[in-house]
Amino acid sequence: MKAYLWSDTRAPPATRRARWRRFTERRLPSVVIYLMVAALAAVALYPHVAVTVPSGHVGVLWKRFAGGTVLDPRRLRNEGLHLIWPWDRLFLYDLRLQSFTESYNAISSDGVSLTASVIVRFRLQRDAVPVLHQAIGPNYKDVLVQPGIGSLTREVIAQYTSEQVYSTARQEIQDKIRSLVEDRLSEKMMEREGEESYRVSMRDTVILYDILVTGIELPAAIVGAINRKTEQYYIAEEYKFRVERERRESERKRIEAEGIRDFQQIVSQGISDSYLRWRGVEATLQLSQSTNSKVVVIGSGSDGLPVILGGAAPPAPPAGSTRSGSDGGKERTMAPNPSVPLEKTPAAGLAAPAEEIPSARSSTSSAAGHEGPRSFWPLNQSDIETYVSRTLDSEPKD
Repeated sequence: MKAYLWSDTRAPPATRRARWRRFTERRLPSVVIYLMVAALAAVALYPHVAVTVPSGHVGVLWKRFAGGTVLDPRRLRNEGLHLIWPWDRLFLYDLRLQSFTESYNAISSDGVSLTASVIVRFRLQRDAVPVLHQAIGPNYKDVLVQPGIGSLTREVIAQYTSEQVYSTARQEIQDKIRSLVEDRLSEKMMEREGEESYRVSMRDTVILYDILVTGIELPAAIVGAINRKTEQYYIAEEYKFRVERERRESERKRIEAEGIRDFQQIVSQGISDSYLRWRGVEATLQLSQSTNSKVVVIGSGSDGLPVILGGAAPPAPPAGSTRSGSDGGKERTMAPNPSVPLEKTPAAGLAAPAEEIPSARSSTSSAAGHEGPRSFWPLNQSDIETYVSRTLDSEPKD
């Protein structure tokens, strides 16, 4: 009888199945145990074997049996999944913009204790990350950046008074702190042990973007004194502005008065009686075009013109003036100058010659002993136009 292995394909199918059944019955428990151990080992070793570098980071490889930190920048691990030996380690460093806020106690030049809140924004230089990891480590922020900036912040604030730090010199302090930090970082060098020729500048390791002084905390009494001083300063500036405003206003009034004086001199030289008479005629014509009721006051001049056209208007006698008569010295009130009879139309009065009107007034005045008040006639537009045209025709030609 021939003997066949369980995997021999020359054996009949029934024989192969029987042999496979007997093999699995004997070996299956140990195979399952082996698979379970392998799975548990894979789960336990996965975090140490498969390392993911997130976005904006790089990984510095440290080999336990191959010299430690890999300093070659070309062998930095970029973003993504990387497999390493479980006994090695991969350290991650953030290359994106970073910031931290820190409060530093300082003393101003006038001896006032204050607290300055500073925000620092920086990032790491990629090629210098391996050396930074070897010389300082992942806690470079607490070891290198914060103490150095705090010391320089106190040094700069000590050069200014509390009032300057609180109000006017904040931007200058920020610029000076940044300048000093950059200078000091460039002076400090990191040196690898065993290789004295290998040096790297701190300026090339940490790149500063901003150093911002976000707040200054002073004692309440000092803040109140500064606010009161600032208030008094602006009150004094307000008074200076008022004085300047009044000075400019007086200058403006002086110039305005000179202009008015010059205008009056020029106008007084160009105004004549004929010009004033013509302006009066224009005013009378405009008055005649109005639909309202009108009353024209006739003066006592020789031409019988309205007062607006230059007719002489004598001063009215005092009210209640009396004169003694022939009837035993009794006092009586002066009789007013008789007006035009009611049956006489205004057009008829205007049509009469100009000489008749003053003669009638003079005869009445001689009888009364003085010149009485003027007559008032109701006029319409046609009467005024007729009177104005007659007046213009009677003016002498130049």
